[in-house]
Amino acid sequence: MAEPNPVALASIVVWGAFALAFLFGAVANKTHFCTMGAVSDVVNMGDWNRMRMWLLAIAVATAGASAMHLAGWVDLSKTIYTSPRFTWLSYIAGGLLFGIGMTLGSGCGSKTLIRIGSGNLKSLVVAIVLAITAYMTLKGILAVFRVAALDSVGATFSGPQDLPSLLAPVFGIGKRPALAALGVAIAGGLLAFVFKAREFRTFDNVLGGAVAGLVVVGAWYLSGHVGHLPEDPATLEEKFLATNSGRMESFSFVAPQAYFLELLMLWSDKSRVMTLGVAAVLGMVSGSLAWSLATRTFRLESFRDSADLINHLAGGALMGFGGVLALGCTIGQGISGVSTLALGSFLAFFSIVAGAAATMKFQYWRLMKQ
Repeated sequence: MAEPNPVALASIVVWGAFALAFLFGAVANKTHFCTMGAVSDVVNMGDWNRMRMWLLAIAVATAGASAMHLAGWVDLSKTIYTSPRFTWLSYIAGGLLFGIGMTLGSGCGSKTLIRIGSGNLKSLVVAIVLAITAYMTLKGILAVFRVAALDSVGATFSGPQDLPSLLAPVFGIGKRPALAALGVAIAGGLLAFVFKAREFRTFDNVLGGAVAGLVVVGAWYLSGHVGHLPEDPATLEEKFLATNSGRMESFSFVAPQAYFLELLMLWSDKSRVMTLGVAAVLGMVSGSLAWSLATRTFRLESFRDSADLINHLAGGALMGFGGVLALGCTIGQGISGVSTLALGSFLAFFSIVAGAAATMKFQYWRLMKQ
């Protein structure tokens, strides 16, 4: 049997991620898939349609990821989300800050890329600030504070922090039955809630949620199966090709924007290569741009005043710091992370929603006082 060609497999992972993100960007633009908008609709209008779209994406991603794990195609214990280290303070603080930031910045990391593809110059500024701040939080001055003051607070489990691993010993069953039961229960419960509402059952709503979930599943397959080398011919060690973390990855849109910036700045450094995350960033913008041009909805939009600029600058900075701290954004933790059933992902997800909702309530309170 011929040895796997790591270069060829890495190329498949990168181009596959670009194609999936291109589809996601186009569909999200068409269907107005927006996690910040989902929270805003619930808080301000009591409208759950876009929230149901997000929950549908979580259900599809959870069902798909669990099925692939049970089939032996991927191993969800080899992601950053299921690590035994449970940094609860980072999940909560990072999630809250990201939720505040995405409200001030008019959208989360993925929505920022979609809006750039539609011609929104405000989102371009947000993306630049987000990428710089995220890089500082990953490797720069903010990383020192993050590691010493926040990531150091937590607990270390004896095994992975996913719910099946944590609950299986409690109920005296194996991890696989626990994963199957939890996967069915969570995905099934979400699907029942989502489709119970007749007003949700429109083509765009179902399309947006289903595609968002499926592309996350597809990225897990690319990274965890296609790009997985049980034994790298060069090092004889296990390796996940074309990932920035060196572990199995799916879509997330904070740290990858930082790595995209790094790639542009250090292009001549041959150790910097295109990865799944960077390809996804490019794919999201390209897919949204393609849809905007095809439907003639591309419009340049800029800041209305200095206050608008300040809000977006602050939003980008908070998302860059909070997203790295929480190990992901509304897609990275809210869909990809939750699909692994990691305890920290649920904590980060609820913290993001809480941060966004509280900020929207505060903005409304200030508006009423004027």
